[in-house]
Amino acid sequence: MRTASRIAARLRSLFSRPAVPSAPAGWRSITATDAADVFLVAYPKSGITWLQAMVAGAIYGLDPKRAPDTLVQDLVPDVHYKPFYKRYRTPMFFKTHHLPRPEYRRVVYLLRDGRDVMVSYWHHLKVLERREVDFAAMIAGEGLFPCKWREHVEAWMENPHGAELLVIRYEDMKADAVKELVRLCNFVREWHEADELAQVAAKCSFAAMQRREERLGWDNPEWPTDRPFVRRGETGSYRDEMPADSLAAFMAEAGATLRKNGFTS
Repeated sequence: MRTASRIAARLRSLFSRPAVPSAPAGWRSITATDAADVFLVAYPKSGITWLQAMVAGAIYGLDPKRAPDTLVQDLVPDVHYKPFYKRYRTPMFFKTHHLPRPEYRRVVYLLRDGRDVMVSYWHHLKVLERREVDFAAMIAGEGLFPCKWREHVEAWMENPHGAELLVIRYEDMKADAVKELVRLCNFVREWHEADELAQVAAKCSFAAMQRREERLGWDNPEWPTDRPFVRRGETGSYRDEMPADSLAAFMAEAGATLRKNGFTS
């Protein structure tokens, strides 16, 4: 129980830091958003950092290959890390793992196969804790933020606050990133030429992101500098990385949600 409590406390500190009430001159509290703002939402380890970089490239014209993560975070703030932000435009774009909130009026939800998510989350926790993590205990909910994968997906598919919602599947983005970026830009009414988006997608390939991380690192003091954040990123990685008993437990817990959202194999 002490181990579970320690993991939960660490995840809360990483993802749920409260905003400081008074912002410096020229900055706003991370909670002071506008109804027109767009929230990039995903369950942790679903590829939202990848999408965040592509949005910075598509919307702001940033070169994701050369720009440090600090600049990406400045333009597309992560609500879990940034107490303040600068409003460069309206709408602004924000990255978040939160469950549905009334103030999240325009949402791009990145949905990834929960089996691959759990594998990535397991590796993530092992790096943060610098120890082995019990896969079965994690599947049961130990150390997960903000809830289980199934609960997060079902809450957002239910969309209880009636947000304007676009769902992008991680697997579709891997297969054709340009097509999904076109869908995103049309959704937020920010039209760009397909060849421009193709350049952004190329500069945000996993190989390019890995090389960028090697050169520039991440704007995250919690992440060890000796371990890669961009790890594998493949679809179907659960087939050779997820223990059979953990896979069976996950399917018993979330199989219906997987099938409902088109993950059948």
